[in-house]
Amino acid sequence: MTTTFTTTYAGHGTHRRRLRRSAVPLLAQLVMWTGAAGVLALWWSDTTSVTGPAGWLTGAGRITGLLAGYACAVLLALMARVPVLDHTIGTDRLARWHAFGGRCTVGLALAHTLLIIWGYSLSTHTNAVDQTATLVLHYPDLLKGTAGFLLFLATGVLSARAARRRMSYETWHYLHFATYLAVFLAFGHQLSNGADFVGNRTAQAAWYVLFLAVAALLAWYRFAVPVRRGLRHRLRVAAVHPEAPGVVSVHLAGEHLDELGGEPGQFLRWRFLTRGLWWTANPYSLSAPAHPRYLRITVKTAGGHSAALAHLAPGTRVWAEGPYGGFTAHRRTEHKVLLLAGGVGITPLRTLFETLPGPVTLVYRVRRVEDLALRAEIDAIAAHRRATVHYVVDEPARYSSPLTAQGLRSLVPDVAAHDVYLCGPPGMAQAATRALREAGVPARRIHHESFAF
Repeated sequence: MTTTFTTTYAGHGTHRRRLRRSAVPLLAQLVMWTGAAGVLALWWSDTTSVTGPAGWLTGAGRITGLLAGYACAVLLALMARVPVLDHTIGTDRLARWHAFGGRCTVGLALAHTLLIIWGYSLSTHTNAVDQTATLVLHYPDLLKGTAGFLLFLATGVLSARAARRRMSYETWHYLHFATYLAVFLAFGHQLSNGADFVGNRTAQAAWYVLFLAVAALLAWYRFAVPVRRGLRHRLRVAAVHPEAPGVVSVHLAGEHLDELGGEPGQFLRWRFLTRGLWWTANPYSLSAPAHPRYLRITVKTAGGHSAALAHLAPGTRVWAEGPYGGFTAHRRTEHKVLLLAGGVGITPLRTLFETLPGPVTLVYRVRRVEDLALRAEIDAIAAHRRATVHYVVDEPARYSSPLTAQGLRSLVPDVAAHDVYLCGPPGMAQAATRALREAGVPARRIHHESFAF
């Protein structure tokens, strides 16, 4: 039984296109693990023997310290927004790697601190408190290193999932700038006190090259490129139009926008140069294919920043960072495609619906009929390309359909033969992923990019 109200047009396909999976994620992991092996080799080559409890504890402290320092460089590189990584691995996957690496780094730094204090205490036959005071107050650069460690530890704790739920995206985003200061403060003490660096000019040079290279990536892609593009493209707000309750489209005009290279499905980080908004850059997807002189985003009120966009004045200057993300046609491997949207998750899928070649089906889920943003455009696209759209609405119940394997098969009987692009709130995305897997869609053909922080 069909429980959706549906606009259907006889579909026709174009030639089948299969794309090889990118080797970049594997190469990136290989480089990271090779670097970690190199760090361990540095300790091994500089250690002649380890004897007694003090020696073992101090040795373990040296290893964890070296790995923690190296991991800091990796964490910063992952979030440097290097296009080749961002477009092939995907922003959300990089964020997951970064989050996992952050937990490991905090653990390594904490272990390094405790093991070194314990090992030195046994060597000097002093208690842990006295040994800590001696290290912090009398060893070169250890006071700064301690401040960096405490700052890094605080950032890690506040970045835990339970804490993130209680803070805004803007607070979380700027909290992470503290990690730059933490790494800077902690950097010097490794070269001043680390047994593997003192007197080892080659190791010191390699460490400087590593961190200076990462600093250059951050300076270029996080700061220089956005400033250059802001001056080049001269983006400004052209108009703001309501699309649904709590949802608005922001139309932007600019120059040379084709140079941005934004693909359907990607997002940019937008900095609106007006009071209360200029200090943060928030991620919003393009909700229409990029034009050389016009761009558009569609935003749902979900906090102070997004709510303020409804009141933007025409002419407001805008800086755009990006485009970012790998949620594009390049992930496609099958002839048939299913686009599964929840709420404002329709924004990147609307651009893919217009531009993906071949048979494409769109399933758009919302709570109420009036929440269907961009519906007129979607119907026009469906009519033009003779595609199928299913609107699934929770209220009224007669237009509802459960987000289960059976519910998906009732809409798309051969769903297992599709590539699926999925975008929606976290709860909906998790439920949809489970339903798709139960319906026979392999995990490699479920393409999802989360914008949650």
